[in-house]
Amino acid sequence: MSTSRAPEDFFATRVKLAVPSPTLAVSDRARQLKSEGVDVIDLGGGDPDFITPEHIRKAAIDAMNSGDTHYVASAGTTALRTAIANKLQSDNGITVDPAKEIIVTPGGKAALFQAILAFVEPGVDVMILEPAWVSYTPMVELAGGRAIHVGLNPDDHFAITREILESHVTPETRILLLNSPNNPTGRVATREELTVLADFAKAHDLLIFTDEMYEKIVYDGNEHLSIGTLPGMAERTLTFNGLSKAYAMTGWRLGYVAGPAVYLKKISTVHSHSVTCATSFAQAGGVAAYEGPQEIIGEMVSAWDRRRHLITEGMNDIKGLNVQTIEGAFYAFVDGRETGMDAATLSQKILDEAHVAVVPGTAFGDCGEGHFRLSFATSDDLLAESVRRIATLLGTR
Repeated sequence: MSTSRAPEDFFATRVKLAVPSPTLAVSDRARQLKSEGVDVIDLGGGDPDFITPEHIRKAAIDAMNSGDTHYVASAGTTALRTAIANKLQSDNGITVDPAKEIIVTPGGKAALFQAILAFVEPGVDVMILEPAWVSYTPMVELAGGRAIHVGLNPDDHFAITREILESHVTPETRILLLNSPNNPTGRVATREELTVLADFAKAHDLLIFTDEMYEKIVYDGNEHLSIGTLPGMAERTLTFNGLSKAYAMTGWRLGYVAGPAVYLKKISTVHSHSVTCATSFAQAGGVAAYEGPQEIIGEMVSAWDRRRHLITEGMNDIKGLNVQTIEGAFYAFVDGRETGMDAATLSQKILDEAHVAVVPGTAFGDCGEGHFRLSFATSDDLLAESVRRIATLLGTR
Protein backbone atom coordinates (compact mmCIF):
# COMPACT_ATOMS: atom_id res chain seq x y z
CA MET A 1 0.00 0.00 0.00
CA SER A 2 1.54 3.29 -1.05
CA THR A 3 1.77 6.32 1.20
CA SER A 4 1.85 9.97 0.25
CA ARG A 5 4.87 12.08 1.02
CA ALA A 6 4.39 15.56 2.36
CA PRO A 7 5.81 18.26 0.05
CA GLU A 8 8.63 19.04 2.50
CA ASP A 9 9.80 15.42 2.32
CA PHE A 10 11.04 16.05 -1.21
CA PHE A 11 13.39 18.90 -0.28
CA ALA A 12 17.09 18.42 0.38
CA THR A 13 18.17 19.06 3.96
CA ARG A 14 20.42 21.92 2.84
CA VAL A 15 17.39 23.72 1.44
CA LYS A 16 15.19 22.96 4.46
CA LEU A 17 17.79 24.58 6.70
CA ALA A 18 18.38 27.62 4.46
CA VAL A 19 16.62 30.86 5.32
CA PRO A 20 15.42 33.45 2.79
CA SER A 21 17.41 36.66 2.38
CA PRO A 22 16.52 38.99 5.30
CA THR A 23 17.07 42.10 3.16
CA LEU A 24 14.72 40.86 0.46
CA ALA A 25 12.23 39.88 3.16
CA VAL A 26 12.22 43.46 4.45
CA SER A 27 11.60 44.81 0.95
CA ASP A 28 8.85 42.24 0.38
CA ARG A 29 7.16 43.31 3.62
CA ALA A 30 7.45 46.96 2.62
CA ARG A 31 5.82 46.21 -0.75
CA GLN A 32 3.03 44.30 0.97
CA LEU A 33 2.30 47.21 3.29
CA LYS A 34 2.32 49.63 0.36
CA SER A 35 -0.20 47.43 -1.44
CA GLU A 36 -2.40 47.74 1.65
CA GLY A 37 -2.26 51.51 1.43
CA VAL A 38 0.44 52.14 4.05
CA ASP A 39 2.91 54.89 3.13
CA VAL A 40 6.13 52.95 3.73
CA ILE A 41 9.60 54.20 2.89
CA ASP A 42 11.81 51.22 2.02
CA LEU A 43 15.43 51.68 3.11
CA GLY A 44 16.06 47.95 3.25
CA GLY A 45 17.61 47.32 -0.17
CA GLY A 46 20.81 48.32 -1.92
CA ASP A 47 19.68 49.42 -5.37
CA PRO A 48 21.07 52.78 -6.58
CA ASP A 49 18.29 55.20 -7.49
CA PHE A 50 20.14 56.25 -10.67
CA ILE A 51 19.40 54.92 -14.15
CA THR A 52 22.24 53.22 -16.00
CA PRO A 53 24.17 55.85 -18.03
CA GLU A 54 22.92 56.35 -21.57
CA HIS A 55 26.09 55.28 -23.41
CA ILE A 56 25.98 51.92 -21.60
CA ARG A 57 22.31 51.38 -22.43
CA LYS A 58 22.94 52.34 -26.05
CA ALA A 59 25.83 49.87 -26.40
CA ALA A 60 23.59 47.00 -25.26
CA ILE A 61 20.73 48.10 -27.52
CA ASP A 62 23.05 48.37 -30.52
CA ALA A 63 24.48 44.93 -29.77
CA MET A 64 21.02 43.42 -29.55
CA ASN A 65 19.85 45.08 -32.74
CA SER A 66 22.95 43.91 -34.60
CA GLY A 67 22.12 40.30 -33.77
CA ASP A 68 24.15 39.79 -30.60
CA THR A 69 21.41 37.68 -29.04
CA HIS A 70 23.12 34.28 -29.02
CA TYR A 71 25.35 32.27 -26.71
CA VAL A 72 28.80 33.67 -26.13
CA ALA A 73 31.91 32.07 -24.63
CA SER A 74 31.02 30.67 -21.22
CA ALA A 75 33.69 32.71 -19.43
CA GLY A 76 32.53 35.92 -21.12
CA THR A 77 33.19 37.78 -24.34
CA THR A 78 36.81 38.50 -25.17
CA ALA A 79 36.03 42.20 -25.26
CA LEU A 80 34.59 42.28 -21.73
CA ARG A 81 37.26 40.06 -20.20
CA THR A 82 39.91 42.30 -21.76
CA ALA A 83 38.17 45.40 -20.41
CA ILE A 84 38.01 43.85 -16.93
CA ALA A 85 41.70 42.88 -17.07
CA ASN A 86 42.63 46.43 -18.07
CA LYS A 87 40.47 47.81 -15.27
CA LEU A 88 42.06 45.48 -12.69
CA GLN A 89 45.52 46.54 -13.83
CA SER A 90 44.88 50.28 -13.88
CA ASP A 91 42.58 50.60 -10.87
CA ASN A 92 43.76 47.84 -8.57
CA GLY A 93 47.28 46.89 -9.61
CA ILE A 94 46.16 43.30 -10.24
CA THR A 95 47.60 41.53 -13.29
CA VAL A 96 45.54 38.70 -14.79
CA ASP A 97 45.35 36.88 -18.10
CA PRO A 98 41.91 37.73 -19.55
CA ALA A 99 41.82 34.44 -21.42
CA LYS A 100 42.33 32.22 -18.37
CA GLU A 101 41.93 34.22 -15.19
CA ILE A 102 38.54 35.97 -15.48
CA ILE A 103 35.03 34.53 -15.55
CA VAL A 104 32.09 36.82 -16.27
CA THR A 105 28.95 35.83 -14.36
CA PRO A 106 25.31 36.93 -14.07
CA GLY A 107 26.04 39.27 -11.16
CA GLY A 108 28.64 39.26 -8.43
CA LYS A 109 26.49 36.94 -6.30
CA ALA A 110 26.71 34.22 -8.95
CA ALA A 111 30.51 34.54 -9.05
CA LEU A 112 30.73 34.05 -5.29
CA PHE A 113 28.27 31.17 -5.22
CA GLN A 114 29.99 29.33 -8.06
CA ALA A 115 33.39 29.72 -6.40
CA ILE A 116 32.04 28.51 -3.07
CA LEU A 117 30.49 25.47 -4.77
CA ALA A 118 33.87 24.76 -6.36
CA PHE A 119 35.82 24.92 -3.08
CA VAL A 120 33.47 24.14 -0.22
CA GLU A 121 32.07 20.78 0.89
CA PRO A 122 31.30 19.01 4.19
CA GLY A 123 34.37 19.27 6.41
CA VAL A 124 35.44 22.66 5.05
CA ASP A 125 35.24 25.77 7.23
CA VAL A 126 34.97 29.31 5.84
CA MET A 127 35.75 32.29 8.08
CA ILE A 128 33.34 35.19 7.52
CA LEU A 129 34.18 38.59 8.98
CA GLU A 130 30.99 39.98 10.51
CA PRO A 131 28.88 42.06 10.26
CA ALA A 132 28.65 40.59 6.78
CA TRP A 133 26.35 40.57 3.77
CA VAL A 134 23.43 38.25 4.43
CA SER A 135 24.12 35.78 1.59
CA TYR A 136 27.65 34.67 2.55
CA THR A 137 26.65 32.20 5.25
CA PRO A 138 23.79 30.57 3.30
CA MET A 139 26.09 30.12 0.31
CA VAL A 140 28.64 28.26 2.45
CA GLU A 141 25.97 26.14 4.10
CA LEU A 142 24.23 25.28 0.83
CA ALA A 143 27.59 23.97 -0.38
CA GLY A 144 27.77 21.75 2.72
CA GLY A 145 30.48 23.71 4.51
CA ARG A 146 30.54 25.41 7.89
CA ALA A 147 30.53 29.18 8.27
CA ILE A 148 32.81 30.40 11.05
CA HIS A 149 31.33 33.68 12.27
CA VAL A 150 34.15 36.08 13.10
CA GLY A 151 32.31 38.79 14.99
CA LEU A 152 34.13 42.13 14.99
CA ASN A 153 33.70 44.57 17.87
CA PRO A 154 31.26 47.45 17.28
CA ASP A 155 32.92 49.40 20.09
CA ASP A 156 36.23 49.18 18.22
CA HIS A 157 34.72 50.38 14.91
CA PHE A 158 34.66 46.75 13.72
CA ALA A 159 38.45 46.65 13.47
CA ILE A 160 40.16 43.53 12.10
CA THR A 161 42.83 42.24 14.51
CA ARG A 162 45.10 39.21 14.52
CA GLU A 163 43.79 38.28 17.97
CA ILE A 164 40.20 38.01 16.70
CA LEU A 165 41.29 35.99 13.67
CA GLU A 166 43.39 33.55 15.68
CA SER A 167 40.55 32.99 18.14
CA HIS A 168 38.29 31.71 15.36
CA VAL A 169 40.49 29.73 12.97
CA THR A 170 40.03 25.96 12.94
CA PRO A 171 42.09 23.10 11.50
CA GLU A 172 39.40 22.75 8.81
CA THR A 173 39.50 26.40 7.72
CA ARG A 174 40.45 26.82 4.06
CA ILE A 175 38.93 30.18 3.10
CA LEU A 176 38.49 33.62 4.65
CA LEU A 177 35.83 35.89 3.14
CA LEU A 178 36.53 39.63 3.16
CA ASN A 179 34.25 42.49 2.08
CA SER A 180 35.63 46.02 1.86
CA PRO A 181 34.13 48.59 1.57
CA ASN A 182 31.81 46.71 3.86
CA ASN A 183 28.11 46.02 3.60
CA PRO A 184 26.58 46.77 6.14
CA THR A 185 29.02 48.79 8.26
CA GLY A 186 30.53 51.12 5.65
CA ARG A 187 34.03 50.36 6.94
CA VAL A 188 36.95 50.47 4.51
CA ALA A 189 39.72 48.10 5.57
CA THR A 190 43.02 49.90 6.16
CA ARG A 191 46.36 48.80 4.74
CA GLU A 192 47.33 47.73 8.25
CA GLU A 193 44.23 45.56 8.60
CA LEU A 194 44.77 43.99 5.18
CA THR A 195 48.38 43.26 6.10
CA VAL A 196 47.15 41.50 9.24
CA LEU A 197 44.76 39.45 7.09
CA ALA A 198 47.46 38.64 4.55
CA ASP A 199 49.94 37.51 7.21
CA PHE A 200 47.23 35.43 8.85
CA ALA A 201 46.24 33.78 5.54
CA LYS A 202 49.83 32.90 4.74
CA ALA A 203 50.47 31.56 8.25
CA HIS A 204 47.44 29.24 8.05
CA ASP A 205 47.66 28.54 4.30
CA LEU A 206 44.24 29.98 3.50
CA LEU A 207 42.60 31.37 0.38
CA ILE A 208 41.08 34.86 0.52
CA PHE A 209 37.80 35.54 -1.25
CA THR A 210 37.58 39.33 -1.45
CA ASP A 211 34.27 40.95 -2.39
CA GLU A 212 35.08 44.41 -3.74
CA MET A 213 31.69 45.37 -5.16
CA TYR A 214 31.69 48.78 -3.44
CA GLU A 215 35.31 49.72 -4.23
CA LYS A 216 34.39 52.91 -6.10
CA ILE A 217 32.15 54.22 -3.32
CA VAL A 218 34.49 55.72 -0.71
CA TYR A 219 34.49 59.02 1.16
CA ASP A 220 36.73 61.43 3.08
CA GLY A 221 39.90 60.44 1.26
CA ASN A 222 39.61 56.77 2.21
CA GLU A 223 41.28 54.51 -0.34
CA HIS A 224 40.27 51.05 -1.42
CA LEU A 225 43.17 48.59 -1.56
CA SER A 226 42.91 45.12 -3.09
CA ILE A 227 44.43 42.53 -0.77
CA GLY A 228 45.59 40.53 -3.79
CA THR A 229 48.28 43.15 -4.43
CA LEU A 230 50.05 42.56 -1.10
CA PRO A 231 53.23 40.46 -1.10
CA GLY A 232 52.56 36.75 -1.51
CA MET A 233 48.81 37.20 -1.92
CA ALA A 234 48.23 37.07 -5.69
CA GLU A 235 48.47 33.27 -5.69
CA ARG A 236 45.98 32.85 -2.84
CA THR A 237 43.37 35.54 -3.62
CA LEU A 238 40.18 35.43 -5.67
CA THR A 239 38.77 38.89 -6.38
CA PHE A 240 35.01 39.28 -6.89
CA ASN A 241 33.42 42.40 -8.33
CA GLY A 242 30.84 43.62 -10.80
CA LEU A 243 29.09 46.56 -12.39
CA SER A 244 25.95 46.71 -10.25
CA LYS A 245 26.81 49.50 -7.83
CA ALA A 246 29.46 51.70 -9.47
CA TYR A 247 27.58 51.95 -12.78
CA ALA A 248 23.98 51.65 -11.50
CA MET A 249 23.58 48.33 -13.33
CA THR A 250 21.95 46.14 -10.68
CA GLY A 251 19.33 44.75 -13.07
CA TRP A 252 21.89 43.89 -15.74
CA ARG A 253 23.40 41.11 -13.62
CA LEU A 254 27.06 41.40 -14.58
CA GLY A 255 29.80 40.32 -12.23
CA TYR A 256 33.09 38.49 -12.35
CA VAL A 257 35.72 36.55 -10.47
CA ALA A 258 39.42 37.01 -11.19
CA GLY A 259 42.33 34.98 -9.90
CA PRO A 260 44.88 32.24 -10.62
CA ALA A 261 44.03 30.06 -13.62
CA VAL A 262 44.45 26.86 -11.59
CA TYR A 263 41.45 27.89 -9.49
CA LEU A 264 39.33 29.50 -12.19
CA LYS A 265 39.53 26.39 -14.35
CA LYS A 266 37.47 24.48 -11.80
CA ILE A 267 35.09 27.37 -11.12
CA SER A 268 34.44 27.51 -14.86
CA THR A 269 33.10 23.95 -14.71
CA VAL A 270 30.48 24.97 -12.16
CA HIS A 271 29.76 28.11 -14.17
CA SER A 272 29.27 26.29 -17.47
CA HIS A 273 26.93 23.70 -15.97
CA SER A 274 24.83 26.24 -14.06
CA VAL A 275 24.33 29.39 -16.16
CA THR A 276 26.19 28.67 -19.43
CA CYS A 277 27.14 32.35 -19.85
CA ALA A 278 26.17 35.85 -18.83
CA THR A 279 23.76 37.67 -21.17
CA SER A 280 25.42 38.46 -24.49
CA PHE A 281 24.21 42.01 -25.16
CA ALA A 282 24.54 42.98 -21.49
CA GLN A 283 28.26 42.24 -21.83
CA ALA A 284 28.47 44.80 -24.62
CA GLY A 285 27.10 47.28 -22.11
CA GLY A 286 29.77 46.16 -19.66
CA VAL A 287 32.51 46.97 -22.16
CA ALA A 288 31.02 50.43 -22.66
CA ALA A 289 30.92 50.94 -18.90
CA TYR A 290 34.59 50.11 -18.37
CA GLU A 291 35.92 51.77 -21.51
CA GLY A 292 33.61 54.82 -21.62
CA PRO A 293 33.48 58.01 -19.53
CA GLN A 294 33.80 57.46 -15.80
CA GLU A 295 32.41 60.79 -14.58
CA ILE A 296 29.05 59.22 -13.71
CA ILE A 297 30.70 57.37 -10.82
CA GLY A 298 31.91 60.59 -9.25
CA GLU A 299 28.50 62.19 -9.71
CA MET A 300 26.76 59.32 -7.94
CA VAL A 301 29.34 59.19 -5.15
CA SER A 302 28.90 62.94 -4.61
CA ALA A 303 25.16 62.40 -4.20
CA TRP A 304 25.69 59.49 -1.80
CA ASP A 305 28.21 61.56 0.14
CA ARG A 306 25.61 64.31 0.60
CA ARG A 307 23.04 61.75 1.72
CA ARG A 308 25.61 60.13 4.03
CA HIS A 309 25.88 63.40 5.93
CA LEU A 310 22.11 63.82 5.98
CA ILE A 311 21.61 60.37 7.51
CA THR A 312 24.56 60.56 9.92
CA GLU A 313 23.59 63.94 11.31
CA GLY A 314 19.91 63.02 11.40
CA MET A 315 20.35 59.69 13.17
CA ASN A 316 22.83 61.10 15.69
CA ASP A 317 20.21 63.69 16.73
CA ILE A 318 17.71 60.94 17.62
CA LYS A 319 17.54 59.58 21.16
CA GLY A 320 19.25 56.24 21.53
CA LEU A 321 20.74 56.15 18.03
CA ASN A 322 24.37 56.55 16.97
CA VAL A 323 26.14 56.25 13.61
CA GLN A 324 29.91 55.87 13.36
CA THR A 325 31.75 57.45 10.47
CA ILE A 326 30.66 55.86 7.19
CA GLU A 327 33.80 55.39 5.11
CA GLY A 328 32.38 53.64 2.05
CA ALA A 329 29.36 51.99 0.36
CA PHE A 330 25.90 53.50 0.82
CA TYR A 331 24.67 52.02 4.07
CA ALA A 332 24.42 53.29 7.64
CA PHE A 333 24.75 50.66 10.36
CA VAL A 334 22.85 52.46 13.07
CA ASP A 335 23.68 51.59 16.69
CA GLY A 336 20.44 51.55 18.66
CA ARG A 337 21.66 49.77 21.79
CA GLU A 338 20.96 52.84 23.91
CA THR A 339 17.24 52.42 23.20
CA GLY A 340 17.27 49.23 25.25
CA MET A 341 15.63 47.31 22.41
CA ASP A 342 17.12 44.36 20.56
CA ALA A 343 17.66 44.64 16.81
CA ALA A 344 14.50 42.79 15.80
CA THR A 345 12.25 44.72 18.17
CA LEU A 346 13.70 48.09 17.21
CA SER A 347 13.49 47.43 13.47
CA GLN A 348 9.93 46.14 13.74
CA LYS A 349 8.91 49.18 15.79
CA ILE A 350 10.38 51.52 13.19
CA LEU A 351 8.49 49.70 10.43
CA ASP A 352 5.17 49.39 12.27
CA GLU A 353 5.05 52.86 13.83
CA ALA A 354 7.28 55.10 11.70
CA HIS A 355 6.58 53.18 8.46
CA VAL A 356 10.27 53.07 7.53
CA ALA A 357 11.66 49.67 6.49
CA VAL A 358 15.15 48.90 7.83
CA VAL A 359 17.05 45.62 8.29
CA PRO A 360 17.79 44.26 11.79
CA GLY A 361 21.51 44.21 12.49
CA THR A 362 21.43 40.55 13.52
CA ALA A 363 20.72 39.67 9.87
CA PHE A 364 24.42 40.43 9.36
CA GLY A 365 25.71 38.45 12.35
CA ASP A 366 25.32 38.28 16.11
CA CYS A 367 27.66 41.24 16.59
CA GLY A 368 24.99 43.35 14.89
CA GLU A 369 22.66 42.99 17.88
CA GLY A 370 21.07 46.29 18.79
CA HIS A 371 21.79 47.77 15.35
CA PHE A 372 19.87 48.22 12.12
CA ARG A 373 21.00 48.86 8.56
CA LEU A 374 19.48 51.41 6.26
CA SER A 375 20.42 52.25 2.69
CA PHE A 376 20.88 55.84 1.62
CA ALA A 377 20.88 54.93 -2.08
CA THR A 378 17.60 56.77 -2.46
CA SER A 379 16.42 60.36 -2.78
CA ASP A 380 17.30 63.16 -0.36
CA ASP A 381 13.61 63.85 0.21
CA LEU A 382 12.82 60.27 1.22
CA LEU A 383 15.83 60.15 3.51
CA ALA A 384 14.88 63.43 5.18
CA GLU A 385 11.33 62.16 5.67
CA SER A 386 12.66 58.89 7.11
CA VAL A 387 14.75 60.80 9.63
CA ARG A 388 11.74 62.92 10.56
CA ARG A 389 9.53 59.88 11.09
CA ILE A 390 12.05 58.00 13.23
CA ALA A 391 12.78 61.14 15.24
CA THR A 392 9.07 61.57 15.89
CA LEU A 393 8.91 57.96 17.08
CA LEU A 394 11.98 57.92 19.33
CA GLY A 395 12.42 61.60 20.16
CA THR A 396 15.42 63.86 19.72
CA ARG A 397 18.36 64.54 21.98
